[in-house]
Order: sequence, then structure tokens, then C-alpha cells
Amino acid sequence: MDQPINLGEKLGLLSEHWSPRVVAEMNDYQFKIVKLEGEFVWHSHEETDETFMVLSGSMRIEFRDRVIELGEGDLYVVRKGVEHRPVADAECSVLLIEPKGVVNTGEAGGDLTAKNDVWI
Repeated sequence: MDQPINLGEKLGLLSEHWSPRVVAEMNDYQFKIVKLEGEFVWHSHEETDETFMVLSGSMRIEFRDRVIELGEGDLYVVRKGVEHRPVADAECSVLLIEPKGVVNTGEAGGDLTAKNDVWI
């Protein structure tokens, strides 16, 4: 990859919510863009942290004991093993940073489990 990646252009290619798409890799980590709207499933990632960076809109990450509000430009790291649920009341665009192979729903599974390692 020897050209810059324009995240706005890549986001314009997305039509589905909750379906992360890889835009770059660094070592064993993937940078994924995703559009969120509505409530995701409660889940955790037992082996890795997960980073959310809001590119546009706003969202919250619900935990069993608290809620973190994120707006455009905010970044938050969910620590490994911590159960959480992303929620966006209106469409929100996010950059996810996580190791290659991480399943978006963790061990929870279900209808919102996205195919992994899909590039855009």
C-alpha cells in the first residue's frame, strides 16, 4: 500500500451498518471502518483490547456499570475481557483498531456477526 487512504471516500462505499471493513494493516493490527446505528450485542473480547475512534456522529459504549459518551474526534479503548455494547442513536462512522482475526461480536455470536478480514 503506497497511497494515502481517504477514510471519507471509503465510508462512502459502505451501505450496511455493523459490518466493519478493513482499510489498512499495521503489523498484526487492522484498521477498520464501520457505520453504526442502533444497538449492538453485549459482548467482550477475551484476548484483546478494542479501540473506537469516532469519525462522524456520536455514539456511546455501554458497560454494565457505566456509559462512555463519544463524539466526533473522540477515541476510547475498551480493555480486553470487559463486556460492552456499542450504541448509536443516529448513524455514526467509526474507525476500529484491533488485531487481525477479531470477531466483531466476540463470543456472543448472532445475526450481527460480520465476515472477518473483508477489505474495502
